[in-house]
Order: sequence, then C-alpha cells, then structure tokens
Amino acid sequence: MPEKIESILQKYSRGQDELIPILQGVQKEFGYISLESVKKISRYLRITENQIYGVSSFYAQFRFTSPGRHLIKACRGTACHVRGAQRILEEVKKQLGITEGETTPDLEYSLETVACIGCCALAPCIMINEEVHGRLSDKGVANIFSKKGTEGESDDTN
Repeated sequence: MPEKIESILQKYSRGQDELIPILQGVQKEFGYISLESVKKISRYLRITENQIYGVSSFYAQFRFTSPGRHLIKACRGTACHVRGAQRILEEVKKQLGITEGETTPDLEYSLETVACIGCCALAPCIMINEEVHGRLSDKGVANIFSKKGTEGESDDTN
C-alpha cells in the first residue's frame, strides 16, 4: 500500500489545490481513504490531517472505511419512493443488519442510498454492484440475501 500511495502522490504537485484530485486517486485505488493515506497526504502537501478530514468529509464521495465486496445502492428516486423504496430499504437493513453508510462485519456488503439509479420503470429497485434488481417486494429482497455468499441471479419479484 505505501508504494501505491507514493505513486499516486508523485502524479501531483505539492499545491494544496491538489488535495481533492489526490483524495480521488487514493479512493479510486483503495476504495476508501485510510488513516495511513491521510498521514502521507498530510506530509506530502504540508497540511494538517484535520484540514484533510475537513475537506474530505464535506464531500459525500469520500469514504473513510473499507467498502464491502458488494456495494448496494438503494434508489430513493421519485418512482421508487412512490412504489415503496423506504420499505425495500428497511428490508435490506433488516437482512444485512446494517444501515446506510455501513458495511457488514464480514466486509461482504456496503449499503448506501442514491437519488436515482435511472431504472424508474423497474421501481422500486436496488443495485448490487452493477446488477439492477427491480420490481422488488420484501420477499424479493429476502430472496436476494438468502443467497448471501453466492453469486448469481435471483427471482427479485417473489
């Protein structure tokens, strides 16, 4: 990890205006901004770790914990909202035992909500990695996660 951070830092000048591109580069490489990364960025840019946290915590795009192997995006768009997005989100939370912004202890799943995933005709829906699960019901959500640890298709609507 240290060599990768160093290679990312070498792509940028030491100007403070490089902070966000550096953070984006680190997150792209590792999936999150680790404490070790913050310390190295702090030394490289000659700014405090608090300054880095102040900037990075302002933007929702940055994570400070390792993401799960599977990222779940629960849609909160208008079509999903009207068709029960909140109920679907509650079922996902119940199945995984986590809430928005959290990752399961086994690092298998991370859960976040998004404004819209662009599949309004399939509302309510969620995405797991790049796969859309639409026209969901409580039972459909339970079916998806009853197959935890296995990859593959699920019958989302039952």
